[in-house]
Amino acid sequence: MNEIKNQSIEHFLDNLASKSATPGGGSAAAVMGAQGAALISMVCNLTIGKPKFAEVETDMQNLLQQAETLRQQLTDMIQADVDVFNRVMAAYGLPKETDEEKTVRSGAIQTVLKDATDVPLDCAKACAKVIELSRIAADKGNPNVISDAGAAVMAAYGGLKTAALNVYVNAGSLKERDFADARLAELADIMQNAETNAEAIYQVIKVKL
Repeated sequence: MNEIKNQSIEHFLDNLASKSATPGGGSAAAVMGAQGAALISMVCNLTIGKPKFAEVETDMQNLLQQAETLRQQLTDMIQADVDVFNRVMAAYGLPKETDEEKTVRSGAIQTVLKDATDVPLDCAKACAKVIELSRIAADKGNPNVISDAGAAVMAAYGGLKTAALNVYVNAGSLKERDFADARLAELADIMQNAETNAEAIYQVIKVKL
């Protein structure tokens, strides 16, 4: 089967709207983040090479490279979310008739739930980085497309908040609380900083319009 990233937007949305459990919110979060990164790249590409923005040429080239790296990472996470969800479902589908089977099943579930916590956490981290980069795009990019920098920060913020929900739900099912609490604490730091940054960047852009 072709990876989701190779599907048309229409096909992806049809699958997202269907009764199928995948793709779901986790994949949608990655798409949001990838869109944010792509919009930053757009601002860069409409700034680089223009004589009037020669002073920020190097900065925008560096920003473009970072944005494209994040876009690739987030695009790959679209499928990663589907894959880990399928593994979770497979673990829950293991036999549980005997005590031994129940032990094996429980262990398998807890193991994969760790990955199911880390995948959206990685997505949240990437989205937070996109938010940070959008500030540079707004500050130094072509002002004619500054609203696209605003769209970037909002897309990434939506992806971050959505990914966070998946971290919460999977971490909540973990029995190894040290692992879960460490991930939740990491997410809390990401969320606090990103929420402050996103609103501040949005307001800066709004004033410039």
